[in-house]
Amino acid sequence: MTQALLTVSNLSAHYGVSQALFDVNLTVHSGQAVALMGRNGMGKTTTVNAICGLMASTSGAIIFNGQSCLELPSYKVARLGLGLVPEGRRCFANLTVRENLLMAARPGEWDLAKICGLLPRLHERLNQYANTLSGGEQQMLAIGRALLTNPKLLILDEATEGLAPVIKQEIWRIVATLKQAGQAILLIDKSLAELLPITDACVLLERGTTVWQGLPSSLDANLRHRYLGI
Repeated sequence: MTQALLTVSNLSAHYGVSQALFDVNLTVHSGQAVALMGRNGMGKTTTVNAICGLMASTSGAIIFNGQSCLELPSYKVARLGLGLVPEGRRCFANLTVRENLLMAARPGEWDLAKICGLLPRLHERLNQYANTLSGGEQQMLAIGRALLTNPKLLILDEATEGLAPVIKQEIWRIVATLKQAGQAILLIDKSLAELLPITDACVLLERGTTVWQGLPSSLDANLRHRYLGI
């Protein structure tokens, strides 16, 4: 087994006085793609926010790249090598595609030319403002922006949600290409047909608690019905 890049143990988190996570456990190894799964409202995005340092009230353990980051601010977590493609894309509308990409760029394998090779639609639109892009193009922009931070771990939170089928397939092509290149990825998505073939492990959440972890091939009909409503 490859080295553990991210280990989350007994993680709990609160929004004010309301507890959202109770006991979340997951591990991502270098080069792995791991699916974080569960019905809506079960704590997937909250788990991502806690890992990224976007929640103030957390307890447990988050070890990323050999360092505890439970109490680190989000910018320091990012500097450790964590790249986030957030739910809802969150591109900067009044900046061009080029400016969105370069604002967070850090030295490494990924540069603007390589991003344009992976995402040729962005190359065609470098001087357009982000708010003139389609939803699929904005999603590609969010992925390119995260990759330009040259992350050790890339987190994709609902990267295909609300997109047309042809654009979804393009996003999955990009994810598969990154996986084949050895990029560690933590994925949240509902498209099991596309998700499971490219993942090495699955983690199921139920009401803010990890209830199952295992291989995609072990995610049987009973588990899918009980925890995913499928």
